[in-house]
Amino acid sequence: MRSSLPKVAWIGLGIMGSPMSENLIKAGYDVTGHTLEQDKLDRLTAAGGTAAASVAEAVRDADVVITMVPASPQVEAVAYGPEGILENARAGTLLIDMSSITPQTSIDLARAAQDKGIRVLDAPVSGGEAGAVEAVLSIMVGGEQADFAEARPLFEALGRTIVLCGPHGCGQTVKAANQLIVAVNIEACAEAVVFLEKSGVDLGAALDVLDGGLAGSTVLTRKKDNFLNRDFTPGFRIDLHHKDMGIVTDAARSVGAALPVGAVVAQLVASLRAQGDGGLDHSALLRAVERLSGTPL
Repeated sequence: MRSSLPKVAWIGLGIMGSPMSENLIKAGYDVTGHTLEQDKLDRLTAAGGTAAASVAEAVRDADVVITMVPASPQVEAVAYGPEGILENARAGTLLIDMSSITPQTSIDLARAAQDKGIRVLDAPVSGGEAGAVEAVLSIMVGGEQADFAEARPLFEALGRTIVLCGPHGCGQTVKAANQLIVAVNIEACAEAVVFLEKSGVDLGAALDVLDGGLAGSTVLTRKKDNFLNRDFTPGFRIDLHHKDMGIVTDAARSVGAALPVGAVVAQLVASLRAQGDGGLDHSALLRAVERLSGTPL
């Protein structure tokens, strides 16, 4: 029954947050949402949720608060201050931050929330817009075992691979590693696409056979049509991957891990932003390789 499930406040209804919140509604959760765009609030109410005019209003009666916003500054903006989550949520509330932010931001948030009697999990996700829509996300979690166990039914409405990776901040560290692997993988695929096309090979046939062998990957499967059709409609924007590459390179430096290939790909992502492509899907790394190869865009 609906009333037996915890009441959820959802803060941030973007490309990922909207379908994720809708999947909770489909699973029977009572979801009250807040975001800055009225059309996203209208979408939530059309799906059966409730719109709130502020963060404070959304979280006041919630058992679980979920945040899904772009980066650390936005998490801090909705968490702290007189109108923020920590000042307005009830003691005992479980705050689940599903944004991709720095591990230290997650650690600091958990520490600040503890003073208010609020429990925190960092639970960033991988799978992009398609994974959010299909409820097959990979969810990497940092925090206490008991809180993870409590949140698990909710996570199961959103994703397929759900793993507690360690204490606060560990979910974000694993997400940073995920973004490193994804960016390097997209770059390798993009270089292969340009090489194949300049060699006169049937690109569709080549990508099909590559995806069936050891070179195959979730990235190639998901992004194959983007490459073939030069369709860079954002599922995950270059701007956000640029942010994530900054997180992983900074975190790696702090622990003494060398990322020689990752550092090069981070610069290629940064160059795409400088060329005005920040709003495109991260498969647009293909455009960077094409520019370097003299291919007219």
